[in-house]
Amino acid sequence: MASRGRHGRAPTHEDKLRRDERAEQQAPTPQGPVPPPLPPVDYGVFMQGLVQAMQTQAHTQAAL
Repeated sequence: MASRGRHGRAPTHEDKLRRDERAEQQAPTPQGPVPPPLPPVDYGVFMQGLVQAMQTQAHTQAAL
C-alpha cells in the first residue's frame, strides 16, 4: 500500500514533519556571491536623522 507510512502504519504528524525537514535540507543553495552582513544599526542616530528629516519636510511644506 503506497499510502501507508513505514512498517505498514498510517502516516503520522511526525512523519510529515520529518518529510518537511528533509525537504528544507535538500533545498537548493542560492547561487552567486553571498553579501556581507549589514553593520549594526545605531538606532539613536537613526531616530535623530528621521526627526530632522521630518522637521525639514514640515518647514518646507509650511513655507509653500
